Amino acid sequence: MKAVVYIKYGLSDVLEFKDVEKPTPNDNEVLIKVHAVSINDWDWGLLQGTPFVNRLPRGIREPQHKILGSDIAGKIEAIGKNVSKFKPGDEVFGDICGSWGGLAEYVCADENSLLLKPDGMTYEEAAAIPQAGLLALQGLQNKIQIQPGQKVLINGAGGGAGTFAIQIAKSYEAEVTGVDRTSKLGIMRSTGADYVIDYTQEDFTKNEQRYDLILDFAAHHSIFDYKRSLSARGHYIMIGGASRLFSQVMLLGPLITLIGSKKMGILMHKPNVGLASMMDLFEAGSVKPVIDRRYSLSEAPEAFKYFGEGQAKGKLVITLTHSND
Repeated sequence: MKAVVYIKYGLSDVLEFKDVEKPTPNDNEVLIKVHAVSINDWDWGLLQGTPFVNRLPRGIREPQHKILGSDIAGKIEAIGKNVSKFKPGDEVFGDICGSWGGLAEYVCADENSLLLKPDGMTYEEAAAIPQAGLLALQGLQNKIQIQPGQKVLINGAGGGAGTFAIQIAKSYEAEVTGVDRTSKLGIMRSTGADYVIDYTQEDFTKNEQRYDLILDFAAHHSIFDYKRSLSARGHYIMIGGASRLFSQVMLLGPLITLIGSKKMGILMHKPNVGLASMMDLFEAGSVKPVIDRRYSLSEAPEAFKYFGEGQAKGKLVITLTHSND
C-alpha cells in the first residue's frame, strides 16, 4: 500500500511517499480503508520532534511511529476476533493517536477509538473533527458553564480548533471575540465571531476589555497579561502556544486559582471524549468543519508545509480515493 513515511525528525521535506506493507489487525483492532485524514498541531510537532520532551515516549533520535496521522475516517475492511462494535463495511472515524498511521491507504485502530460516521457527514468532514473539535469542546466545557451573553475570547480562532470553538461558543449564545492574524479575520467572522481582533495590529490584553473566558490556542503573552484581561470570576484555559508558557501556567495557574477568584490552567486533552456530543452539534447544524484546503496523499508534504506556515484557515484534509468504492 501507499503511505507517507518519515524516518527522521524535520520539516515537510523529510516526508516520503512510498510503498509499505499493509497492516494486519490485532484481536481488538479493525483494519480501515482510509478515505480522509486531517493534519493537527500534534502531527506537526511529532514531525519536528518538538518540544524535545515529546520524543521521550516516541523515540529520542528517530520517530518510533513512522507514519503520522491520527484523525481518520474510512471504511472497515476487516476486524480482529474480539471486535464486537463494528463489522466489515461500516463507515467509521475517530482519533487514533495511540497508534497513529493515518497517512496511508490502510490503518489498524482499536475499536474503542472509533465511532460510526453519520450518513449525512462526508469522510472529509469526519476526519476534520476529532482532535480539533474536541480541543474546542473540552476547553469550553472545562469546569465552566457558559451562560448566554457571557464574553468569550478565543485566541488563535482562525485555525482548525479555533473555528470549532467559535461555533460551539455561539451555540451557547456567548458573545465571541476571535483573535488571529490579518488573513484570518474573514473566516472568524463567517464562523460567527461577534468581534475580531488582528493581533498584528492590536494587543487584546491591553484593550481594557474583560472576558469571562479566554480560550487560548496560541499563547504568547505572560500569564499576568491574561489574568488582567479576565473578568472578576473569569477563566483562562491554555491549549496551545509557546512551550515556555506551558511551564508558567502550570506552575502559577494553580496558585492564582487558589488565592483569588480568577481561574487559570491548562487543558489536558482527552482523545475522543465528547465525540458523540460533537455529532449532536453537527447534526443540529450548530457546527460544521471549516476545510481550507484538500490534498491527495502524495501531496501530504505540501500540506504540511502550508500548515507549518500558520496560514491555514480551518482544517487541512488529505483525501484518498479508492477505485472499488
